[in-house]
Amino acid sequence: QLVESGGGLVQAGGSLRLSCAASGSIFSINAMGWYRQAPGKQRELVAMITWSGSTNYADSVKGRFTISNDNAKKMVYLQMNSLKPEDTAVYYCNAELKPKWNSGYVERWGQGALVTVSS
Repeated sequence: QLVESGGGLVQAGGSLRLSCAASGSIFSINAMGWYRQAPGKQRELVAMITWSGSTNYADSVKGRFTISNDNAKKMVYLQMNSLKPEDTAVYYCNAELKPKWNSGYVERWGQGALVTVSS
C-alpha cells in the first residue's frame, strides 16, 4: 500500500512537499517515484529514484523539483519549488517492489494527491 500526503493549493512561485509511505508486505524496493496527471492529459513521469539513489527527472521539472527517499522508513519525498500553474495535477506515488523474497517485482500505485497552483 502506498499513501501520499502533502498536496494542496499554492500560489505560483511557491513550494510544496509530497510524501509517500509504503507499507504492507514488502521484501525489497527497487525504485519509487512520482507521476502526475493533469485534466485531459496522460499520466507522465515526474521523478524517480532507485533505492541505491539514482534519480531521473522530467525535463519540465529539472532544477525545480527534488526527489529523495528514506530507505529505513520506506518513504519517498518530492520537494517542489518554483511551482507553476502548469504543475497543477494529481500526483501519484509509484513503487516497484518485491512483496516476498521469492516473488518477482510488482508495481504499486497510490491514490493520488491533488496539487493546484494558482496564477
